[in-house]
Amino acid sequence: MTNLWQHARRRQSSREDDWWSVGDNVYYGTGRPVDGKERPLPYDFEAKIRHAYKANGPVFALMLVRQLLFSEARFQFRQIRNGRPGELFGTGALAPLETPWPGGTTGNLLSRMIQNGDLEGNGYVTNYNPGRLKMMRPDWVTIITGSNEEPGLPSEALDSELVGYMYDPPTGSAPWFLLPEQVAHFAPIPDPEFQFRGMSWLTPVLREIVGDTAATRHKLKFFENGATPQVVVSMDASVTPEKVKRFQALMDSQHRGVDDAYKTLYLGGGADVTVVGKDLHQLDFKATQGAGETRLAAAAGVPPVIVGFSEGLAGSSLNAGNYASSRRRLADGTMRPLWREAAGSLATLIDVPDRAELWYDDRDIAFLREDRRDAAEIQGLQSRTIRTLVDAGYEPASVTAAVAAEDYSLLRHTGLYSVQLQKPGSGQAGAAPATDTQEPETDPEEGA
Repeated sequence: MTNLWQHARRRQSSREDDWWSVGDNVYYGTGRPVDGKERPLPYDFEAKIRHAYKANGPVFALMLVRQLLFSEARFQFRQIRNGRPGELFGTGALAPLETPWPGGTTGNLLSRMIQNGDLEGNGYVTNYNPGRLKMMRPDWVTIITGSNEEPGLPSEALDSELVGYMYDPPTGSAPWFLLPEQVAHFAPIPDPEFQFRGMSWLTPVLREIVGDTAATRHKLKFFENGATPQVVVSMDASVTPEKVKRFQALMDSQHRGVDDAYKTLYLGGGADVTVVGKDLHQLDFKATQGAGETRLAAAAGVPPVIVGFSEGLAGSSLNAGNYASSRRRLADGTMRPLWREAAGSLATLIDVPDRAELWYDDRDIAFLREDRRDAAEIQGLQSRTIRTLVDAGYEPASVTAAVAAEDYSLLRHTGLYSVQLQKPGSGQAGAAPATDTQEPETDPEEGA
């Protein structure tokens, strides 16, 4: 295979602010992979941090909800029997995930993974140091692919495959090259323009973020510039430009800004005031920004009622049944696929036992405890099934295992049957039949 590890081109720098203006240049152009290297765009990661995560309230709230819930899970191994999942168990091989770095926890690891995944679409974890895990900044990682048939464009070839990862911080030192088995690549949303890279859920809604930020700035300017409807002051033709400028300065000094709002306006001769603007109620910012927040929530996979957006707190959204449905949508439709993806990627870095897989354990997550009633109903059905099977003569241990794994091939029969299945007069299975030769019992007094 062509050696693609050498002479990796450094990424070109560009102004991050160009990505976040309100004009037509707000887009996410990835281009095509060059020389088998799938790279993120320059400054895209930093731009999303500074202009979305740290500067936009709805984006921060959505990412925080995802992070807090995602970090609650734990990792266990899950047995695989005949292609079906079995019970969860743990071994010492889970230690790197439980203490990924000194003082770190599983929650810290998952928080960083989902944060990088949300912002960049990719989270990279390496076990370069044995026994320890290290999060790699995603915009400093380049995915390298290779091909025997198309050395020039390996990503386009049918025999293209993952060669490894290049970690290249902008420190001027030589980059690190890592093999696929040294990196856990968390990419829950595939990027259709790249074979191995993921895509951030923020990408399709960049304009929504820019629009929400612009609306927030508009509200701020409303208070800074008067907190009253905009007005046009016209002067008589006889008023000289110098007097107009002096009048403008005087009016701004006495009526501009939040502290000077709602004062009575006194005008001299020749001045005429016309109201041309609208107040916040007339502009209906709540509806404008509320619709944008809902679109952001849809892209994040978080129902608006869960994160507390205005549109999610109106009407019947807060009914117990609707809220429960929204909570279940977040858990089943968003978080569990993310946990599954995280377990599958991290399995690369640890020793998974035979006939088992790395899996997540969500049984102790408080957010999911309201499903206990449904779980109790299921357990009630399972207990009745267990009772029926045990009464039918199956070994209790095999019955419990079969019901838990939903695999009835695990059942083992004892060879003993219920008395209802015995022929009349045969007695219980395994008991000695009664005979007529037994002496009848006698009364002690009669014998005396």
